Amino acid sequence: MFRNVEIALASLYVTTTAVLIAGIYYVHDVIGVQQWGIIAFVSLILTLVVGGIMARIAITPLREHFDHLERFSKETLHELNLPINTITANVEMLRKAHSDEKSLKRLERIEIASKMLKERYNELDYMIKKQSEREKIEHFDLRDVIEDRLLFLRSLYPSAEWQVEIEACEVYGDRIGLGKVIDNLIENGVKYSPKNPIISITLQHKTLSICDQGIGMDEITLIRIYDRYYQNDSTMAGYGIGLSLVKRYCDRYGIGLHIASRMNEGTCVTLEFKQKDNNGK
Repeated sequence: MFRNVEIALASLYVTTTAVLIAGIYYVHDVIGVQQWGIIAFVSLILTLVVGGIMARIAITPLREHFDHLERFSKETLHELNLPINTITANVEMLRKAHSDEKSLKRLERIEIASKMLKERYNELDYMIKKQSEREKIEHFDLRDVIEDRLLFLRSLYPSAEWQVEIEACEVYGDRIGLGKVIDNLIENGVKYSPKNPIISITLQHKTLSICDQGIGMDEITLIRIYDRYYQNDSTMAGYGIGLSLVKRYCDRYGIGLHIASRMNEGTCVTLEFKQKDNNGK
């Protein structure tokens, strides 16, 4: 498919150049027009027309490819939703039929795994909609988003200790995307903390702070932490990719992003949301 695009673009260049030269020759030598201003204008019109036609031909394979990819993604997501719901429903039925501790622990692990699959499903659905520019921008309470994400993350990380102090805070933006940002920051705090992590979450005066007492980062890592694939060492794998996505979201919606960290003391990430103006925006 991309080979066809390369051929089409090469043809576009050659054809446009040939039309430009032929147009100048025809107007100057055949018609006998000596005013170079007129010659340049006619040549420009011919070039734009031919270039537009060739560009449409070149982009058509790409458009068809992405349309096919979007259809395939939607169909795959639709097919994934049914088995996930089936697993969840059957876990609930089995829980009623089994009361011994060993079976209940197994069912709990299956339930957590199905929740993780459901989260990945939601993320894929969100990314597809975002690529199609259909994300929903709205006013919402950030406290509700945090409480919703904590409800899921607490079951995922039962050994973590949560220190939560949040107040109502109305913000404007993409609710689902912000939920993914919060997920990423909290999961980083858990992953790069000791066996029993302590995660502190505070939301006051339109400022959200998510802090841990983990391995922290040195100054070199802090400078390059937003580079998408940067890794200071193998223990930091995945940190750069996640924070790159966080920064992209914050830049898009004008959210101040600050990271403070010390080696072996922990990391604190702060998001500063805009204050409302007189119009309530």
